[in-house]
Amino acid sequence: MQDLIRVLTPLPVLLPLLGAAGALLVGRHPHLQRAVSITVLSGVLGVSVALLFLADAQGATSVSIGGWPVPLGIVLVVDRLSALMLVVANTVTLGVLVFAVGQGVADGDETDTPLSIFHPTYLVLVAGVSNAFLAGDLFNLYVGFEVLLAASYVLLTLGGTAGRIRAGVTYVVVSLLSSLLFLAAVGLVYAATGTVNMAQLAVRLGELPAGTQLLLQSMLLVAFGIKAAVFPLSAWLPDSYPTAPAPVTAVFAGLLTKVGVYAIIRTNTLLFPTGALDDVLLWAALATMVVGILGAIAQTDVKRMLSFTLVSHIGYMVFGVALGTTAGTAGAIFYVVHHIAIQTTLFLATGLVERHGGTTNTEKLGGLAKASPLLAVLFFVPAMNLAGIPPLSGFIGKLGLIEAGVAEGGVGPYVLVGGAVVTSLLTLVAVARVWGRAFWRPRAVDTAEDDVPAVRPAAGTATTTEQLQRTRLPRTMVAATAGFVTVTVAITVFAGALYGVADRSATDLRDRTPYVEAVFGSGEVP
Repeated sequence: MQDLIRVLTPLPVLLPLLGAAGALLVGRHPHLQRAVSITVLSGVLGVSVALLFLADAQGATSVSIGGWPVPLGIVLVVDRLSALMLVVANTVTLGVLVFAVGQGVADGDETDTPLSIFHPTYLVLVAGVSNAFLAGDLFNLYVGFEVLLAASYVLLTLGGTAGRIRAGVTYVVVSLLSSLLFLAAVGLVYAATGTVNMAQLAVRLGELPAGTQLLLQSMLLVAFGIKAAVFPLSAWLPDSYPTAPAPVTAVFAGLLTKVGVYAIIRTNTLLFPTGALDDVLLWAALATMVVGILGAIAQTDVKRMLSFTLVSHIGYMVFGVALGTTAGTAGAIFYVVHHIAIQTTLFLATGLVERHGGTTNTEKLGGLAKASPLLAVLFFVPAMNLAGIPPLSGFIGKLGLIEAGVAEGGVGPYVLVGGAVVTSLLTLVAVARVWGRAFWRPRAVDTAEDDVPAVRPAAGTATTTEQLQRTRLPRTMVAATAGFVTVTVAITVFAGALYGVADRSATDLRDRTPYVEAVFGSGEVP
C-alpha cells in the first residue's frame, strides 16, 4: 500500500501540468481542449479519492522527488488532512470546469472568456493548489502559492474589461505583498534553523529562543492571513472577486482562500504548537466574523454580499485553529470542507441568477422564484446551509466549533462562541434579504434594455416576470450547479463519517509524530 501511495502522490501535481501543455497544443480545437481538461481533472479527482482512502487506512506517507535524500530534495507528504483537501479541491475544480464549459458553449466561446487561454491556465491553477496541499517544505509551499497566484492573475482579468483590470491590479498588489512577506519568512526560518523541511522544522524550531519563534510565526501568519482574508487583512477581497466571470469567481471564493487557511492550520499545529499567538488569533477570528457579516448586510449586490460572507466565515475556521485543541482543529477542518462546497455552489447559482435576471443587484431583481423554481431551489438550499439551519452541514460545523469553544472555557473562547452565534443569525438575515428581494417579491420595475449584460441569452431582453419565465438557462450550467447542491446535501448526510476523518486528522496534527515519522521514519530527526 505504501508503494501505491508513493506512485499516486505526485499525480495531482503532474497530471494538471501535462494537461495544461496538452490544452495549449490543441488550442485551436475547443472540443479537444474541453475533453483534455475534463479528462485530466476527472483523473486527478480519482487519484485524490484513492489517496484519501489509503491515507486514512495507512497513515501519512512521504515521497522524495528525484530520489534526493531527505531533507535535501523536494518532499511531498500525504496525510489525512492533505488528502481530504485534495478531494474537496478537485471536486470543486472539476464541477466548476463543467459549468464553465456549459457557459462557453452557450455563449459560443465568445472573447469574454477566451477558451484557448482559460483551460491551460485553469489546469495550472489546479496544479498549484495540489502542490500547496502536498508540500513537505516551506519553500515548496511558497512555490505552490506562486503557481496558483500566477494562474489566478490571468483568470481574474479574462476579457480585459476595465472593472476586471482594476480588480486584478488590487489582487496582484496584495498577493505580491503577501508573497514577499512569505518569502522573507522562509529565508529567516532557514537562517535560524538551517532547513525548510517542515518535519525537520517541527523539531528545530522548538530549540530556538521564544522571541525568535514568535517573530517567525508572526511573519508566516500575517502572510497566510492575507491569503486567507483574515481581518484586518481582508479589505482586498470584496472588490477583487465579484468582477470576474462566474466560474472564476466560484473557484476563487470557494477554494483559494482555503489554501491560506490550510497553511495556517499546518503552521499552528506542526511548526508552532505552543500556541503563543492563539489569543491574537481568537480576537482576529472574532473581528473577521463580525466585520465581514456587517459588510454583507449592507450590500445590495448578491456577489458582494457573498464576498463579505466569505470573509466572515473564514473567522469560524480561524476560531477552531486558535482554540489550540483537537476538537477545535477538527471543527475547523470540517468547516473548511463544508464552506468550500457551499461558497462555490452559491457563486455558481448567482451566476445563473445574473444570466436569468440580467443583473445581481437585488434592487433590480424580483420574481425569480416564480420565473424559475429550479433556480430558486438551487440558491435556497446552499443559502440556508450557509446560515447554519439545522440539520444541514453548516449547523453541524458551527455546533462542533461552539462545543469546542465551550469545552475550552475562558473569556476569549466564550466571547467567540457568542460572536459565532450572532454571526450565524446575521448570515441568515443577509441571505434572507437576498431571497426576499430577488426571488420572492414580484418584479416591481422592468429592467431597461440597456441594463441587460452580454451574458443574457439572445432570445430577448426578458424584462418582466412573464418574459423571465420564457428564458431558458443552459442545461450544462444548471446541471453543474445542481451537482454542487447535491454535494452539499451529501456532506450533511455523511457528516458523521466526514467529521470522523476530520477528527482523526486533527489528532495526527496535534500529535505531530505521524507527520515527522512519515518523512524521517521512526529514527532520530537530524
